Amino acid sequence: MSTTIQLEPVAGFCIKSTVNDAPNHGLKVFVNIAWDPHVPQPPPGSELRIRRAMLGHDVDDPNPDAWYVPVVVSDGRQDKDKAGKPALVFDCVYNTSLKSRTLTDPEFKLFIVELALQRIEAQTSLVLSRQIGTPNIVPKGKLLPRTVNIPSSLLTEGSTHSILPASSTTHQLIQEVSPPVAPSSTKPKGILKSASTSTLKERSSTPTWSWSKDGTKIQIKISLPNLPRALIEHATLDIEPRRFILHVPDYPVFDINLGLSDAEIVATAASRTSASLHDGNGTEPNNTLTLKRQRPLDVDGATSEWRLADNMLVIVA
Repeated sequence: MSTTIQLEPVAGFCIKSTVNDAPNHGLKVFVNIAWDPHVPQPPPGSELRIRRAMLGHDVDDPNPDAWYVPVVVSDGRQDKDKAGKPALVFDCVYNTSLKSRTLTDPEFKLFIVELALQRIEAQTSLVLSRQIGTPNIVPKGKLLPRTVNIPSSLLTEGSTHSILPASSTTHQLIQEVSPPVAPSSTKPKGILKSASTSTLKERSSTPTWSWSKDGTKIQIKISLPNLPRALIEHATLDIEPRRFILHVPDYPVFDINLGLSDAEIVATAASRTSASLHDGNGTEPNNTLTLKRQRPLDVDGATSEWRLADNMLVIVA
């Protein structure tokens, strides 16, 4: 189940990066790091676990409850730099409880910044430079109120939040519902991922998946609701020993990377606009974390088939 929450973020600091890949190489990107008490807090964790998450290390035991940091990432919006050249601006909003450590622990601040950059990259397919600047502004532009949907399981008992009527639709872990910019604002062509286009919005069909053992093989089932049969012949599937990627036209790219650290798997699940790693039943990121602990996928012996009646792709590898 999801809960709809209102945010009124307070500016923390601003960083500046640039796009490193074509066709927009050199485009400036401003990232507002902001705080709001209604964003879910990270789960309880020892200092050792927090440090391991900051370093991107794996958790050796099979417990999937790795420490992670929820964050709300806005859509990119157009702006200009001080020279009047085009720029993009993103807001990354964290729980207010992280503010004090960010101010006193430089390594933790870098972790928060890197997390924001990773979220933006996952959401937009941009490649951002890690040569970071700190402009002499607190926020770039104005931080406006916004509404987000989050799984109710992320809300800790006794936490304070402004709740709106919950939607019955399954959403990704943290998804912005009402953009803090006017509807007339347009995104730069070719910059932001097509997940925000009307085609994807109309489908409301985020793929879900599960895995199980089939003798000595691993069986993976990917369900795509409302899948038109005409699109199946245009679908592509790439299987690597520690990764599988399914692309179906007009659907978010479904990319499961088992080569990431536990912390990265949990953390990057929070804001993907490609196939969400979190469904409404909370089965993710557990699916990825548990499959990661199995043997590599058998690429040479892999088979796949579409079960049209179930709108499902079954992979055996």
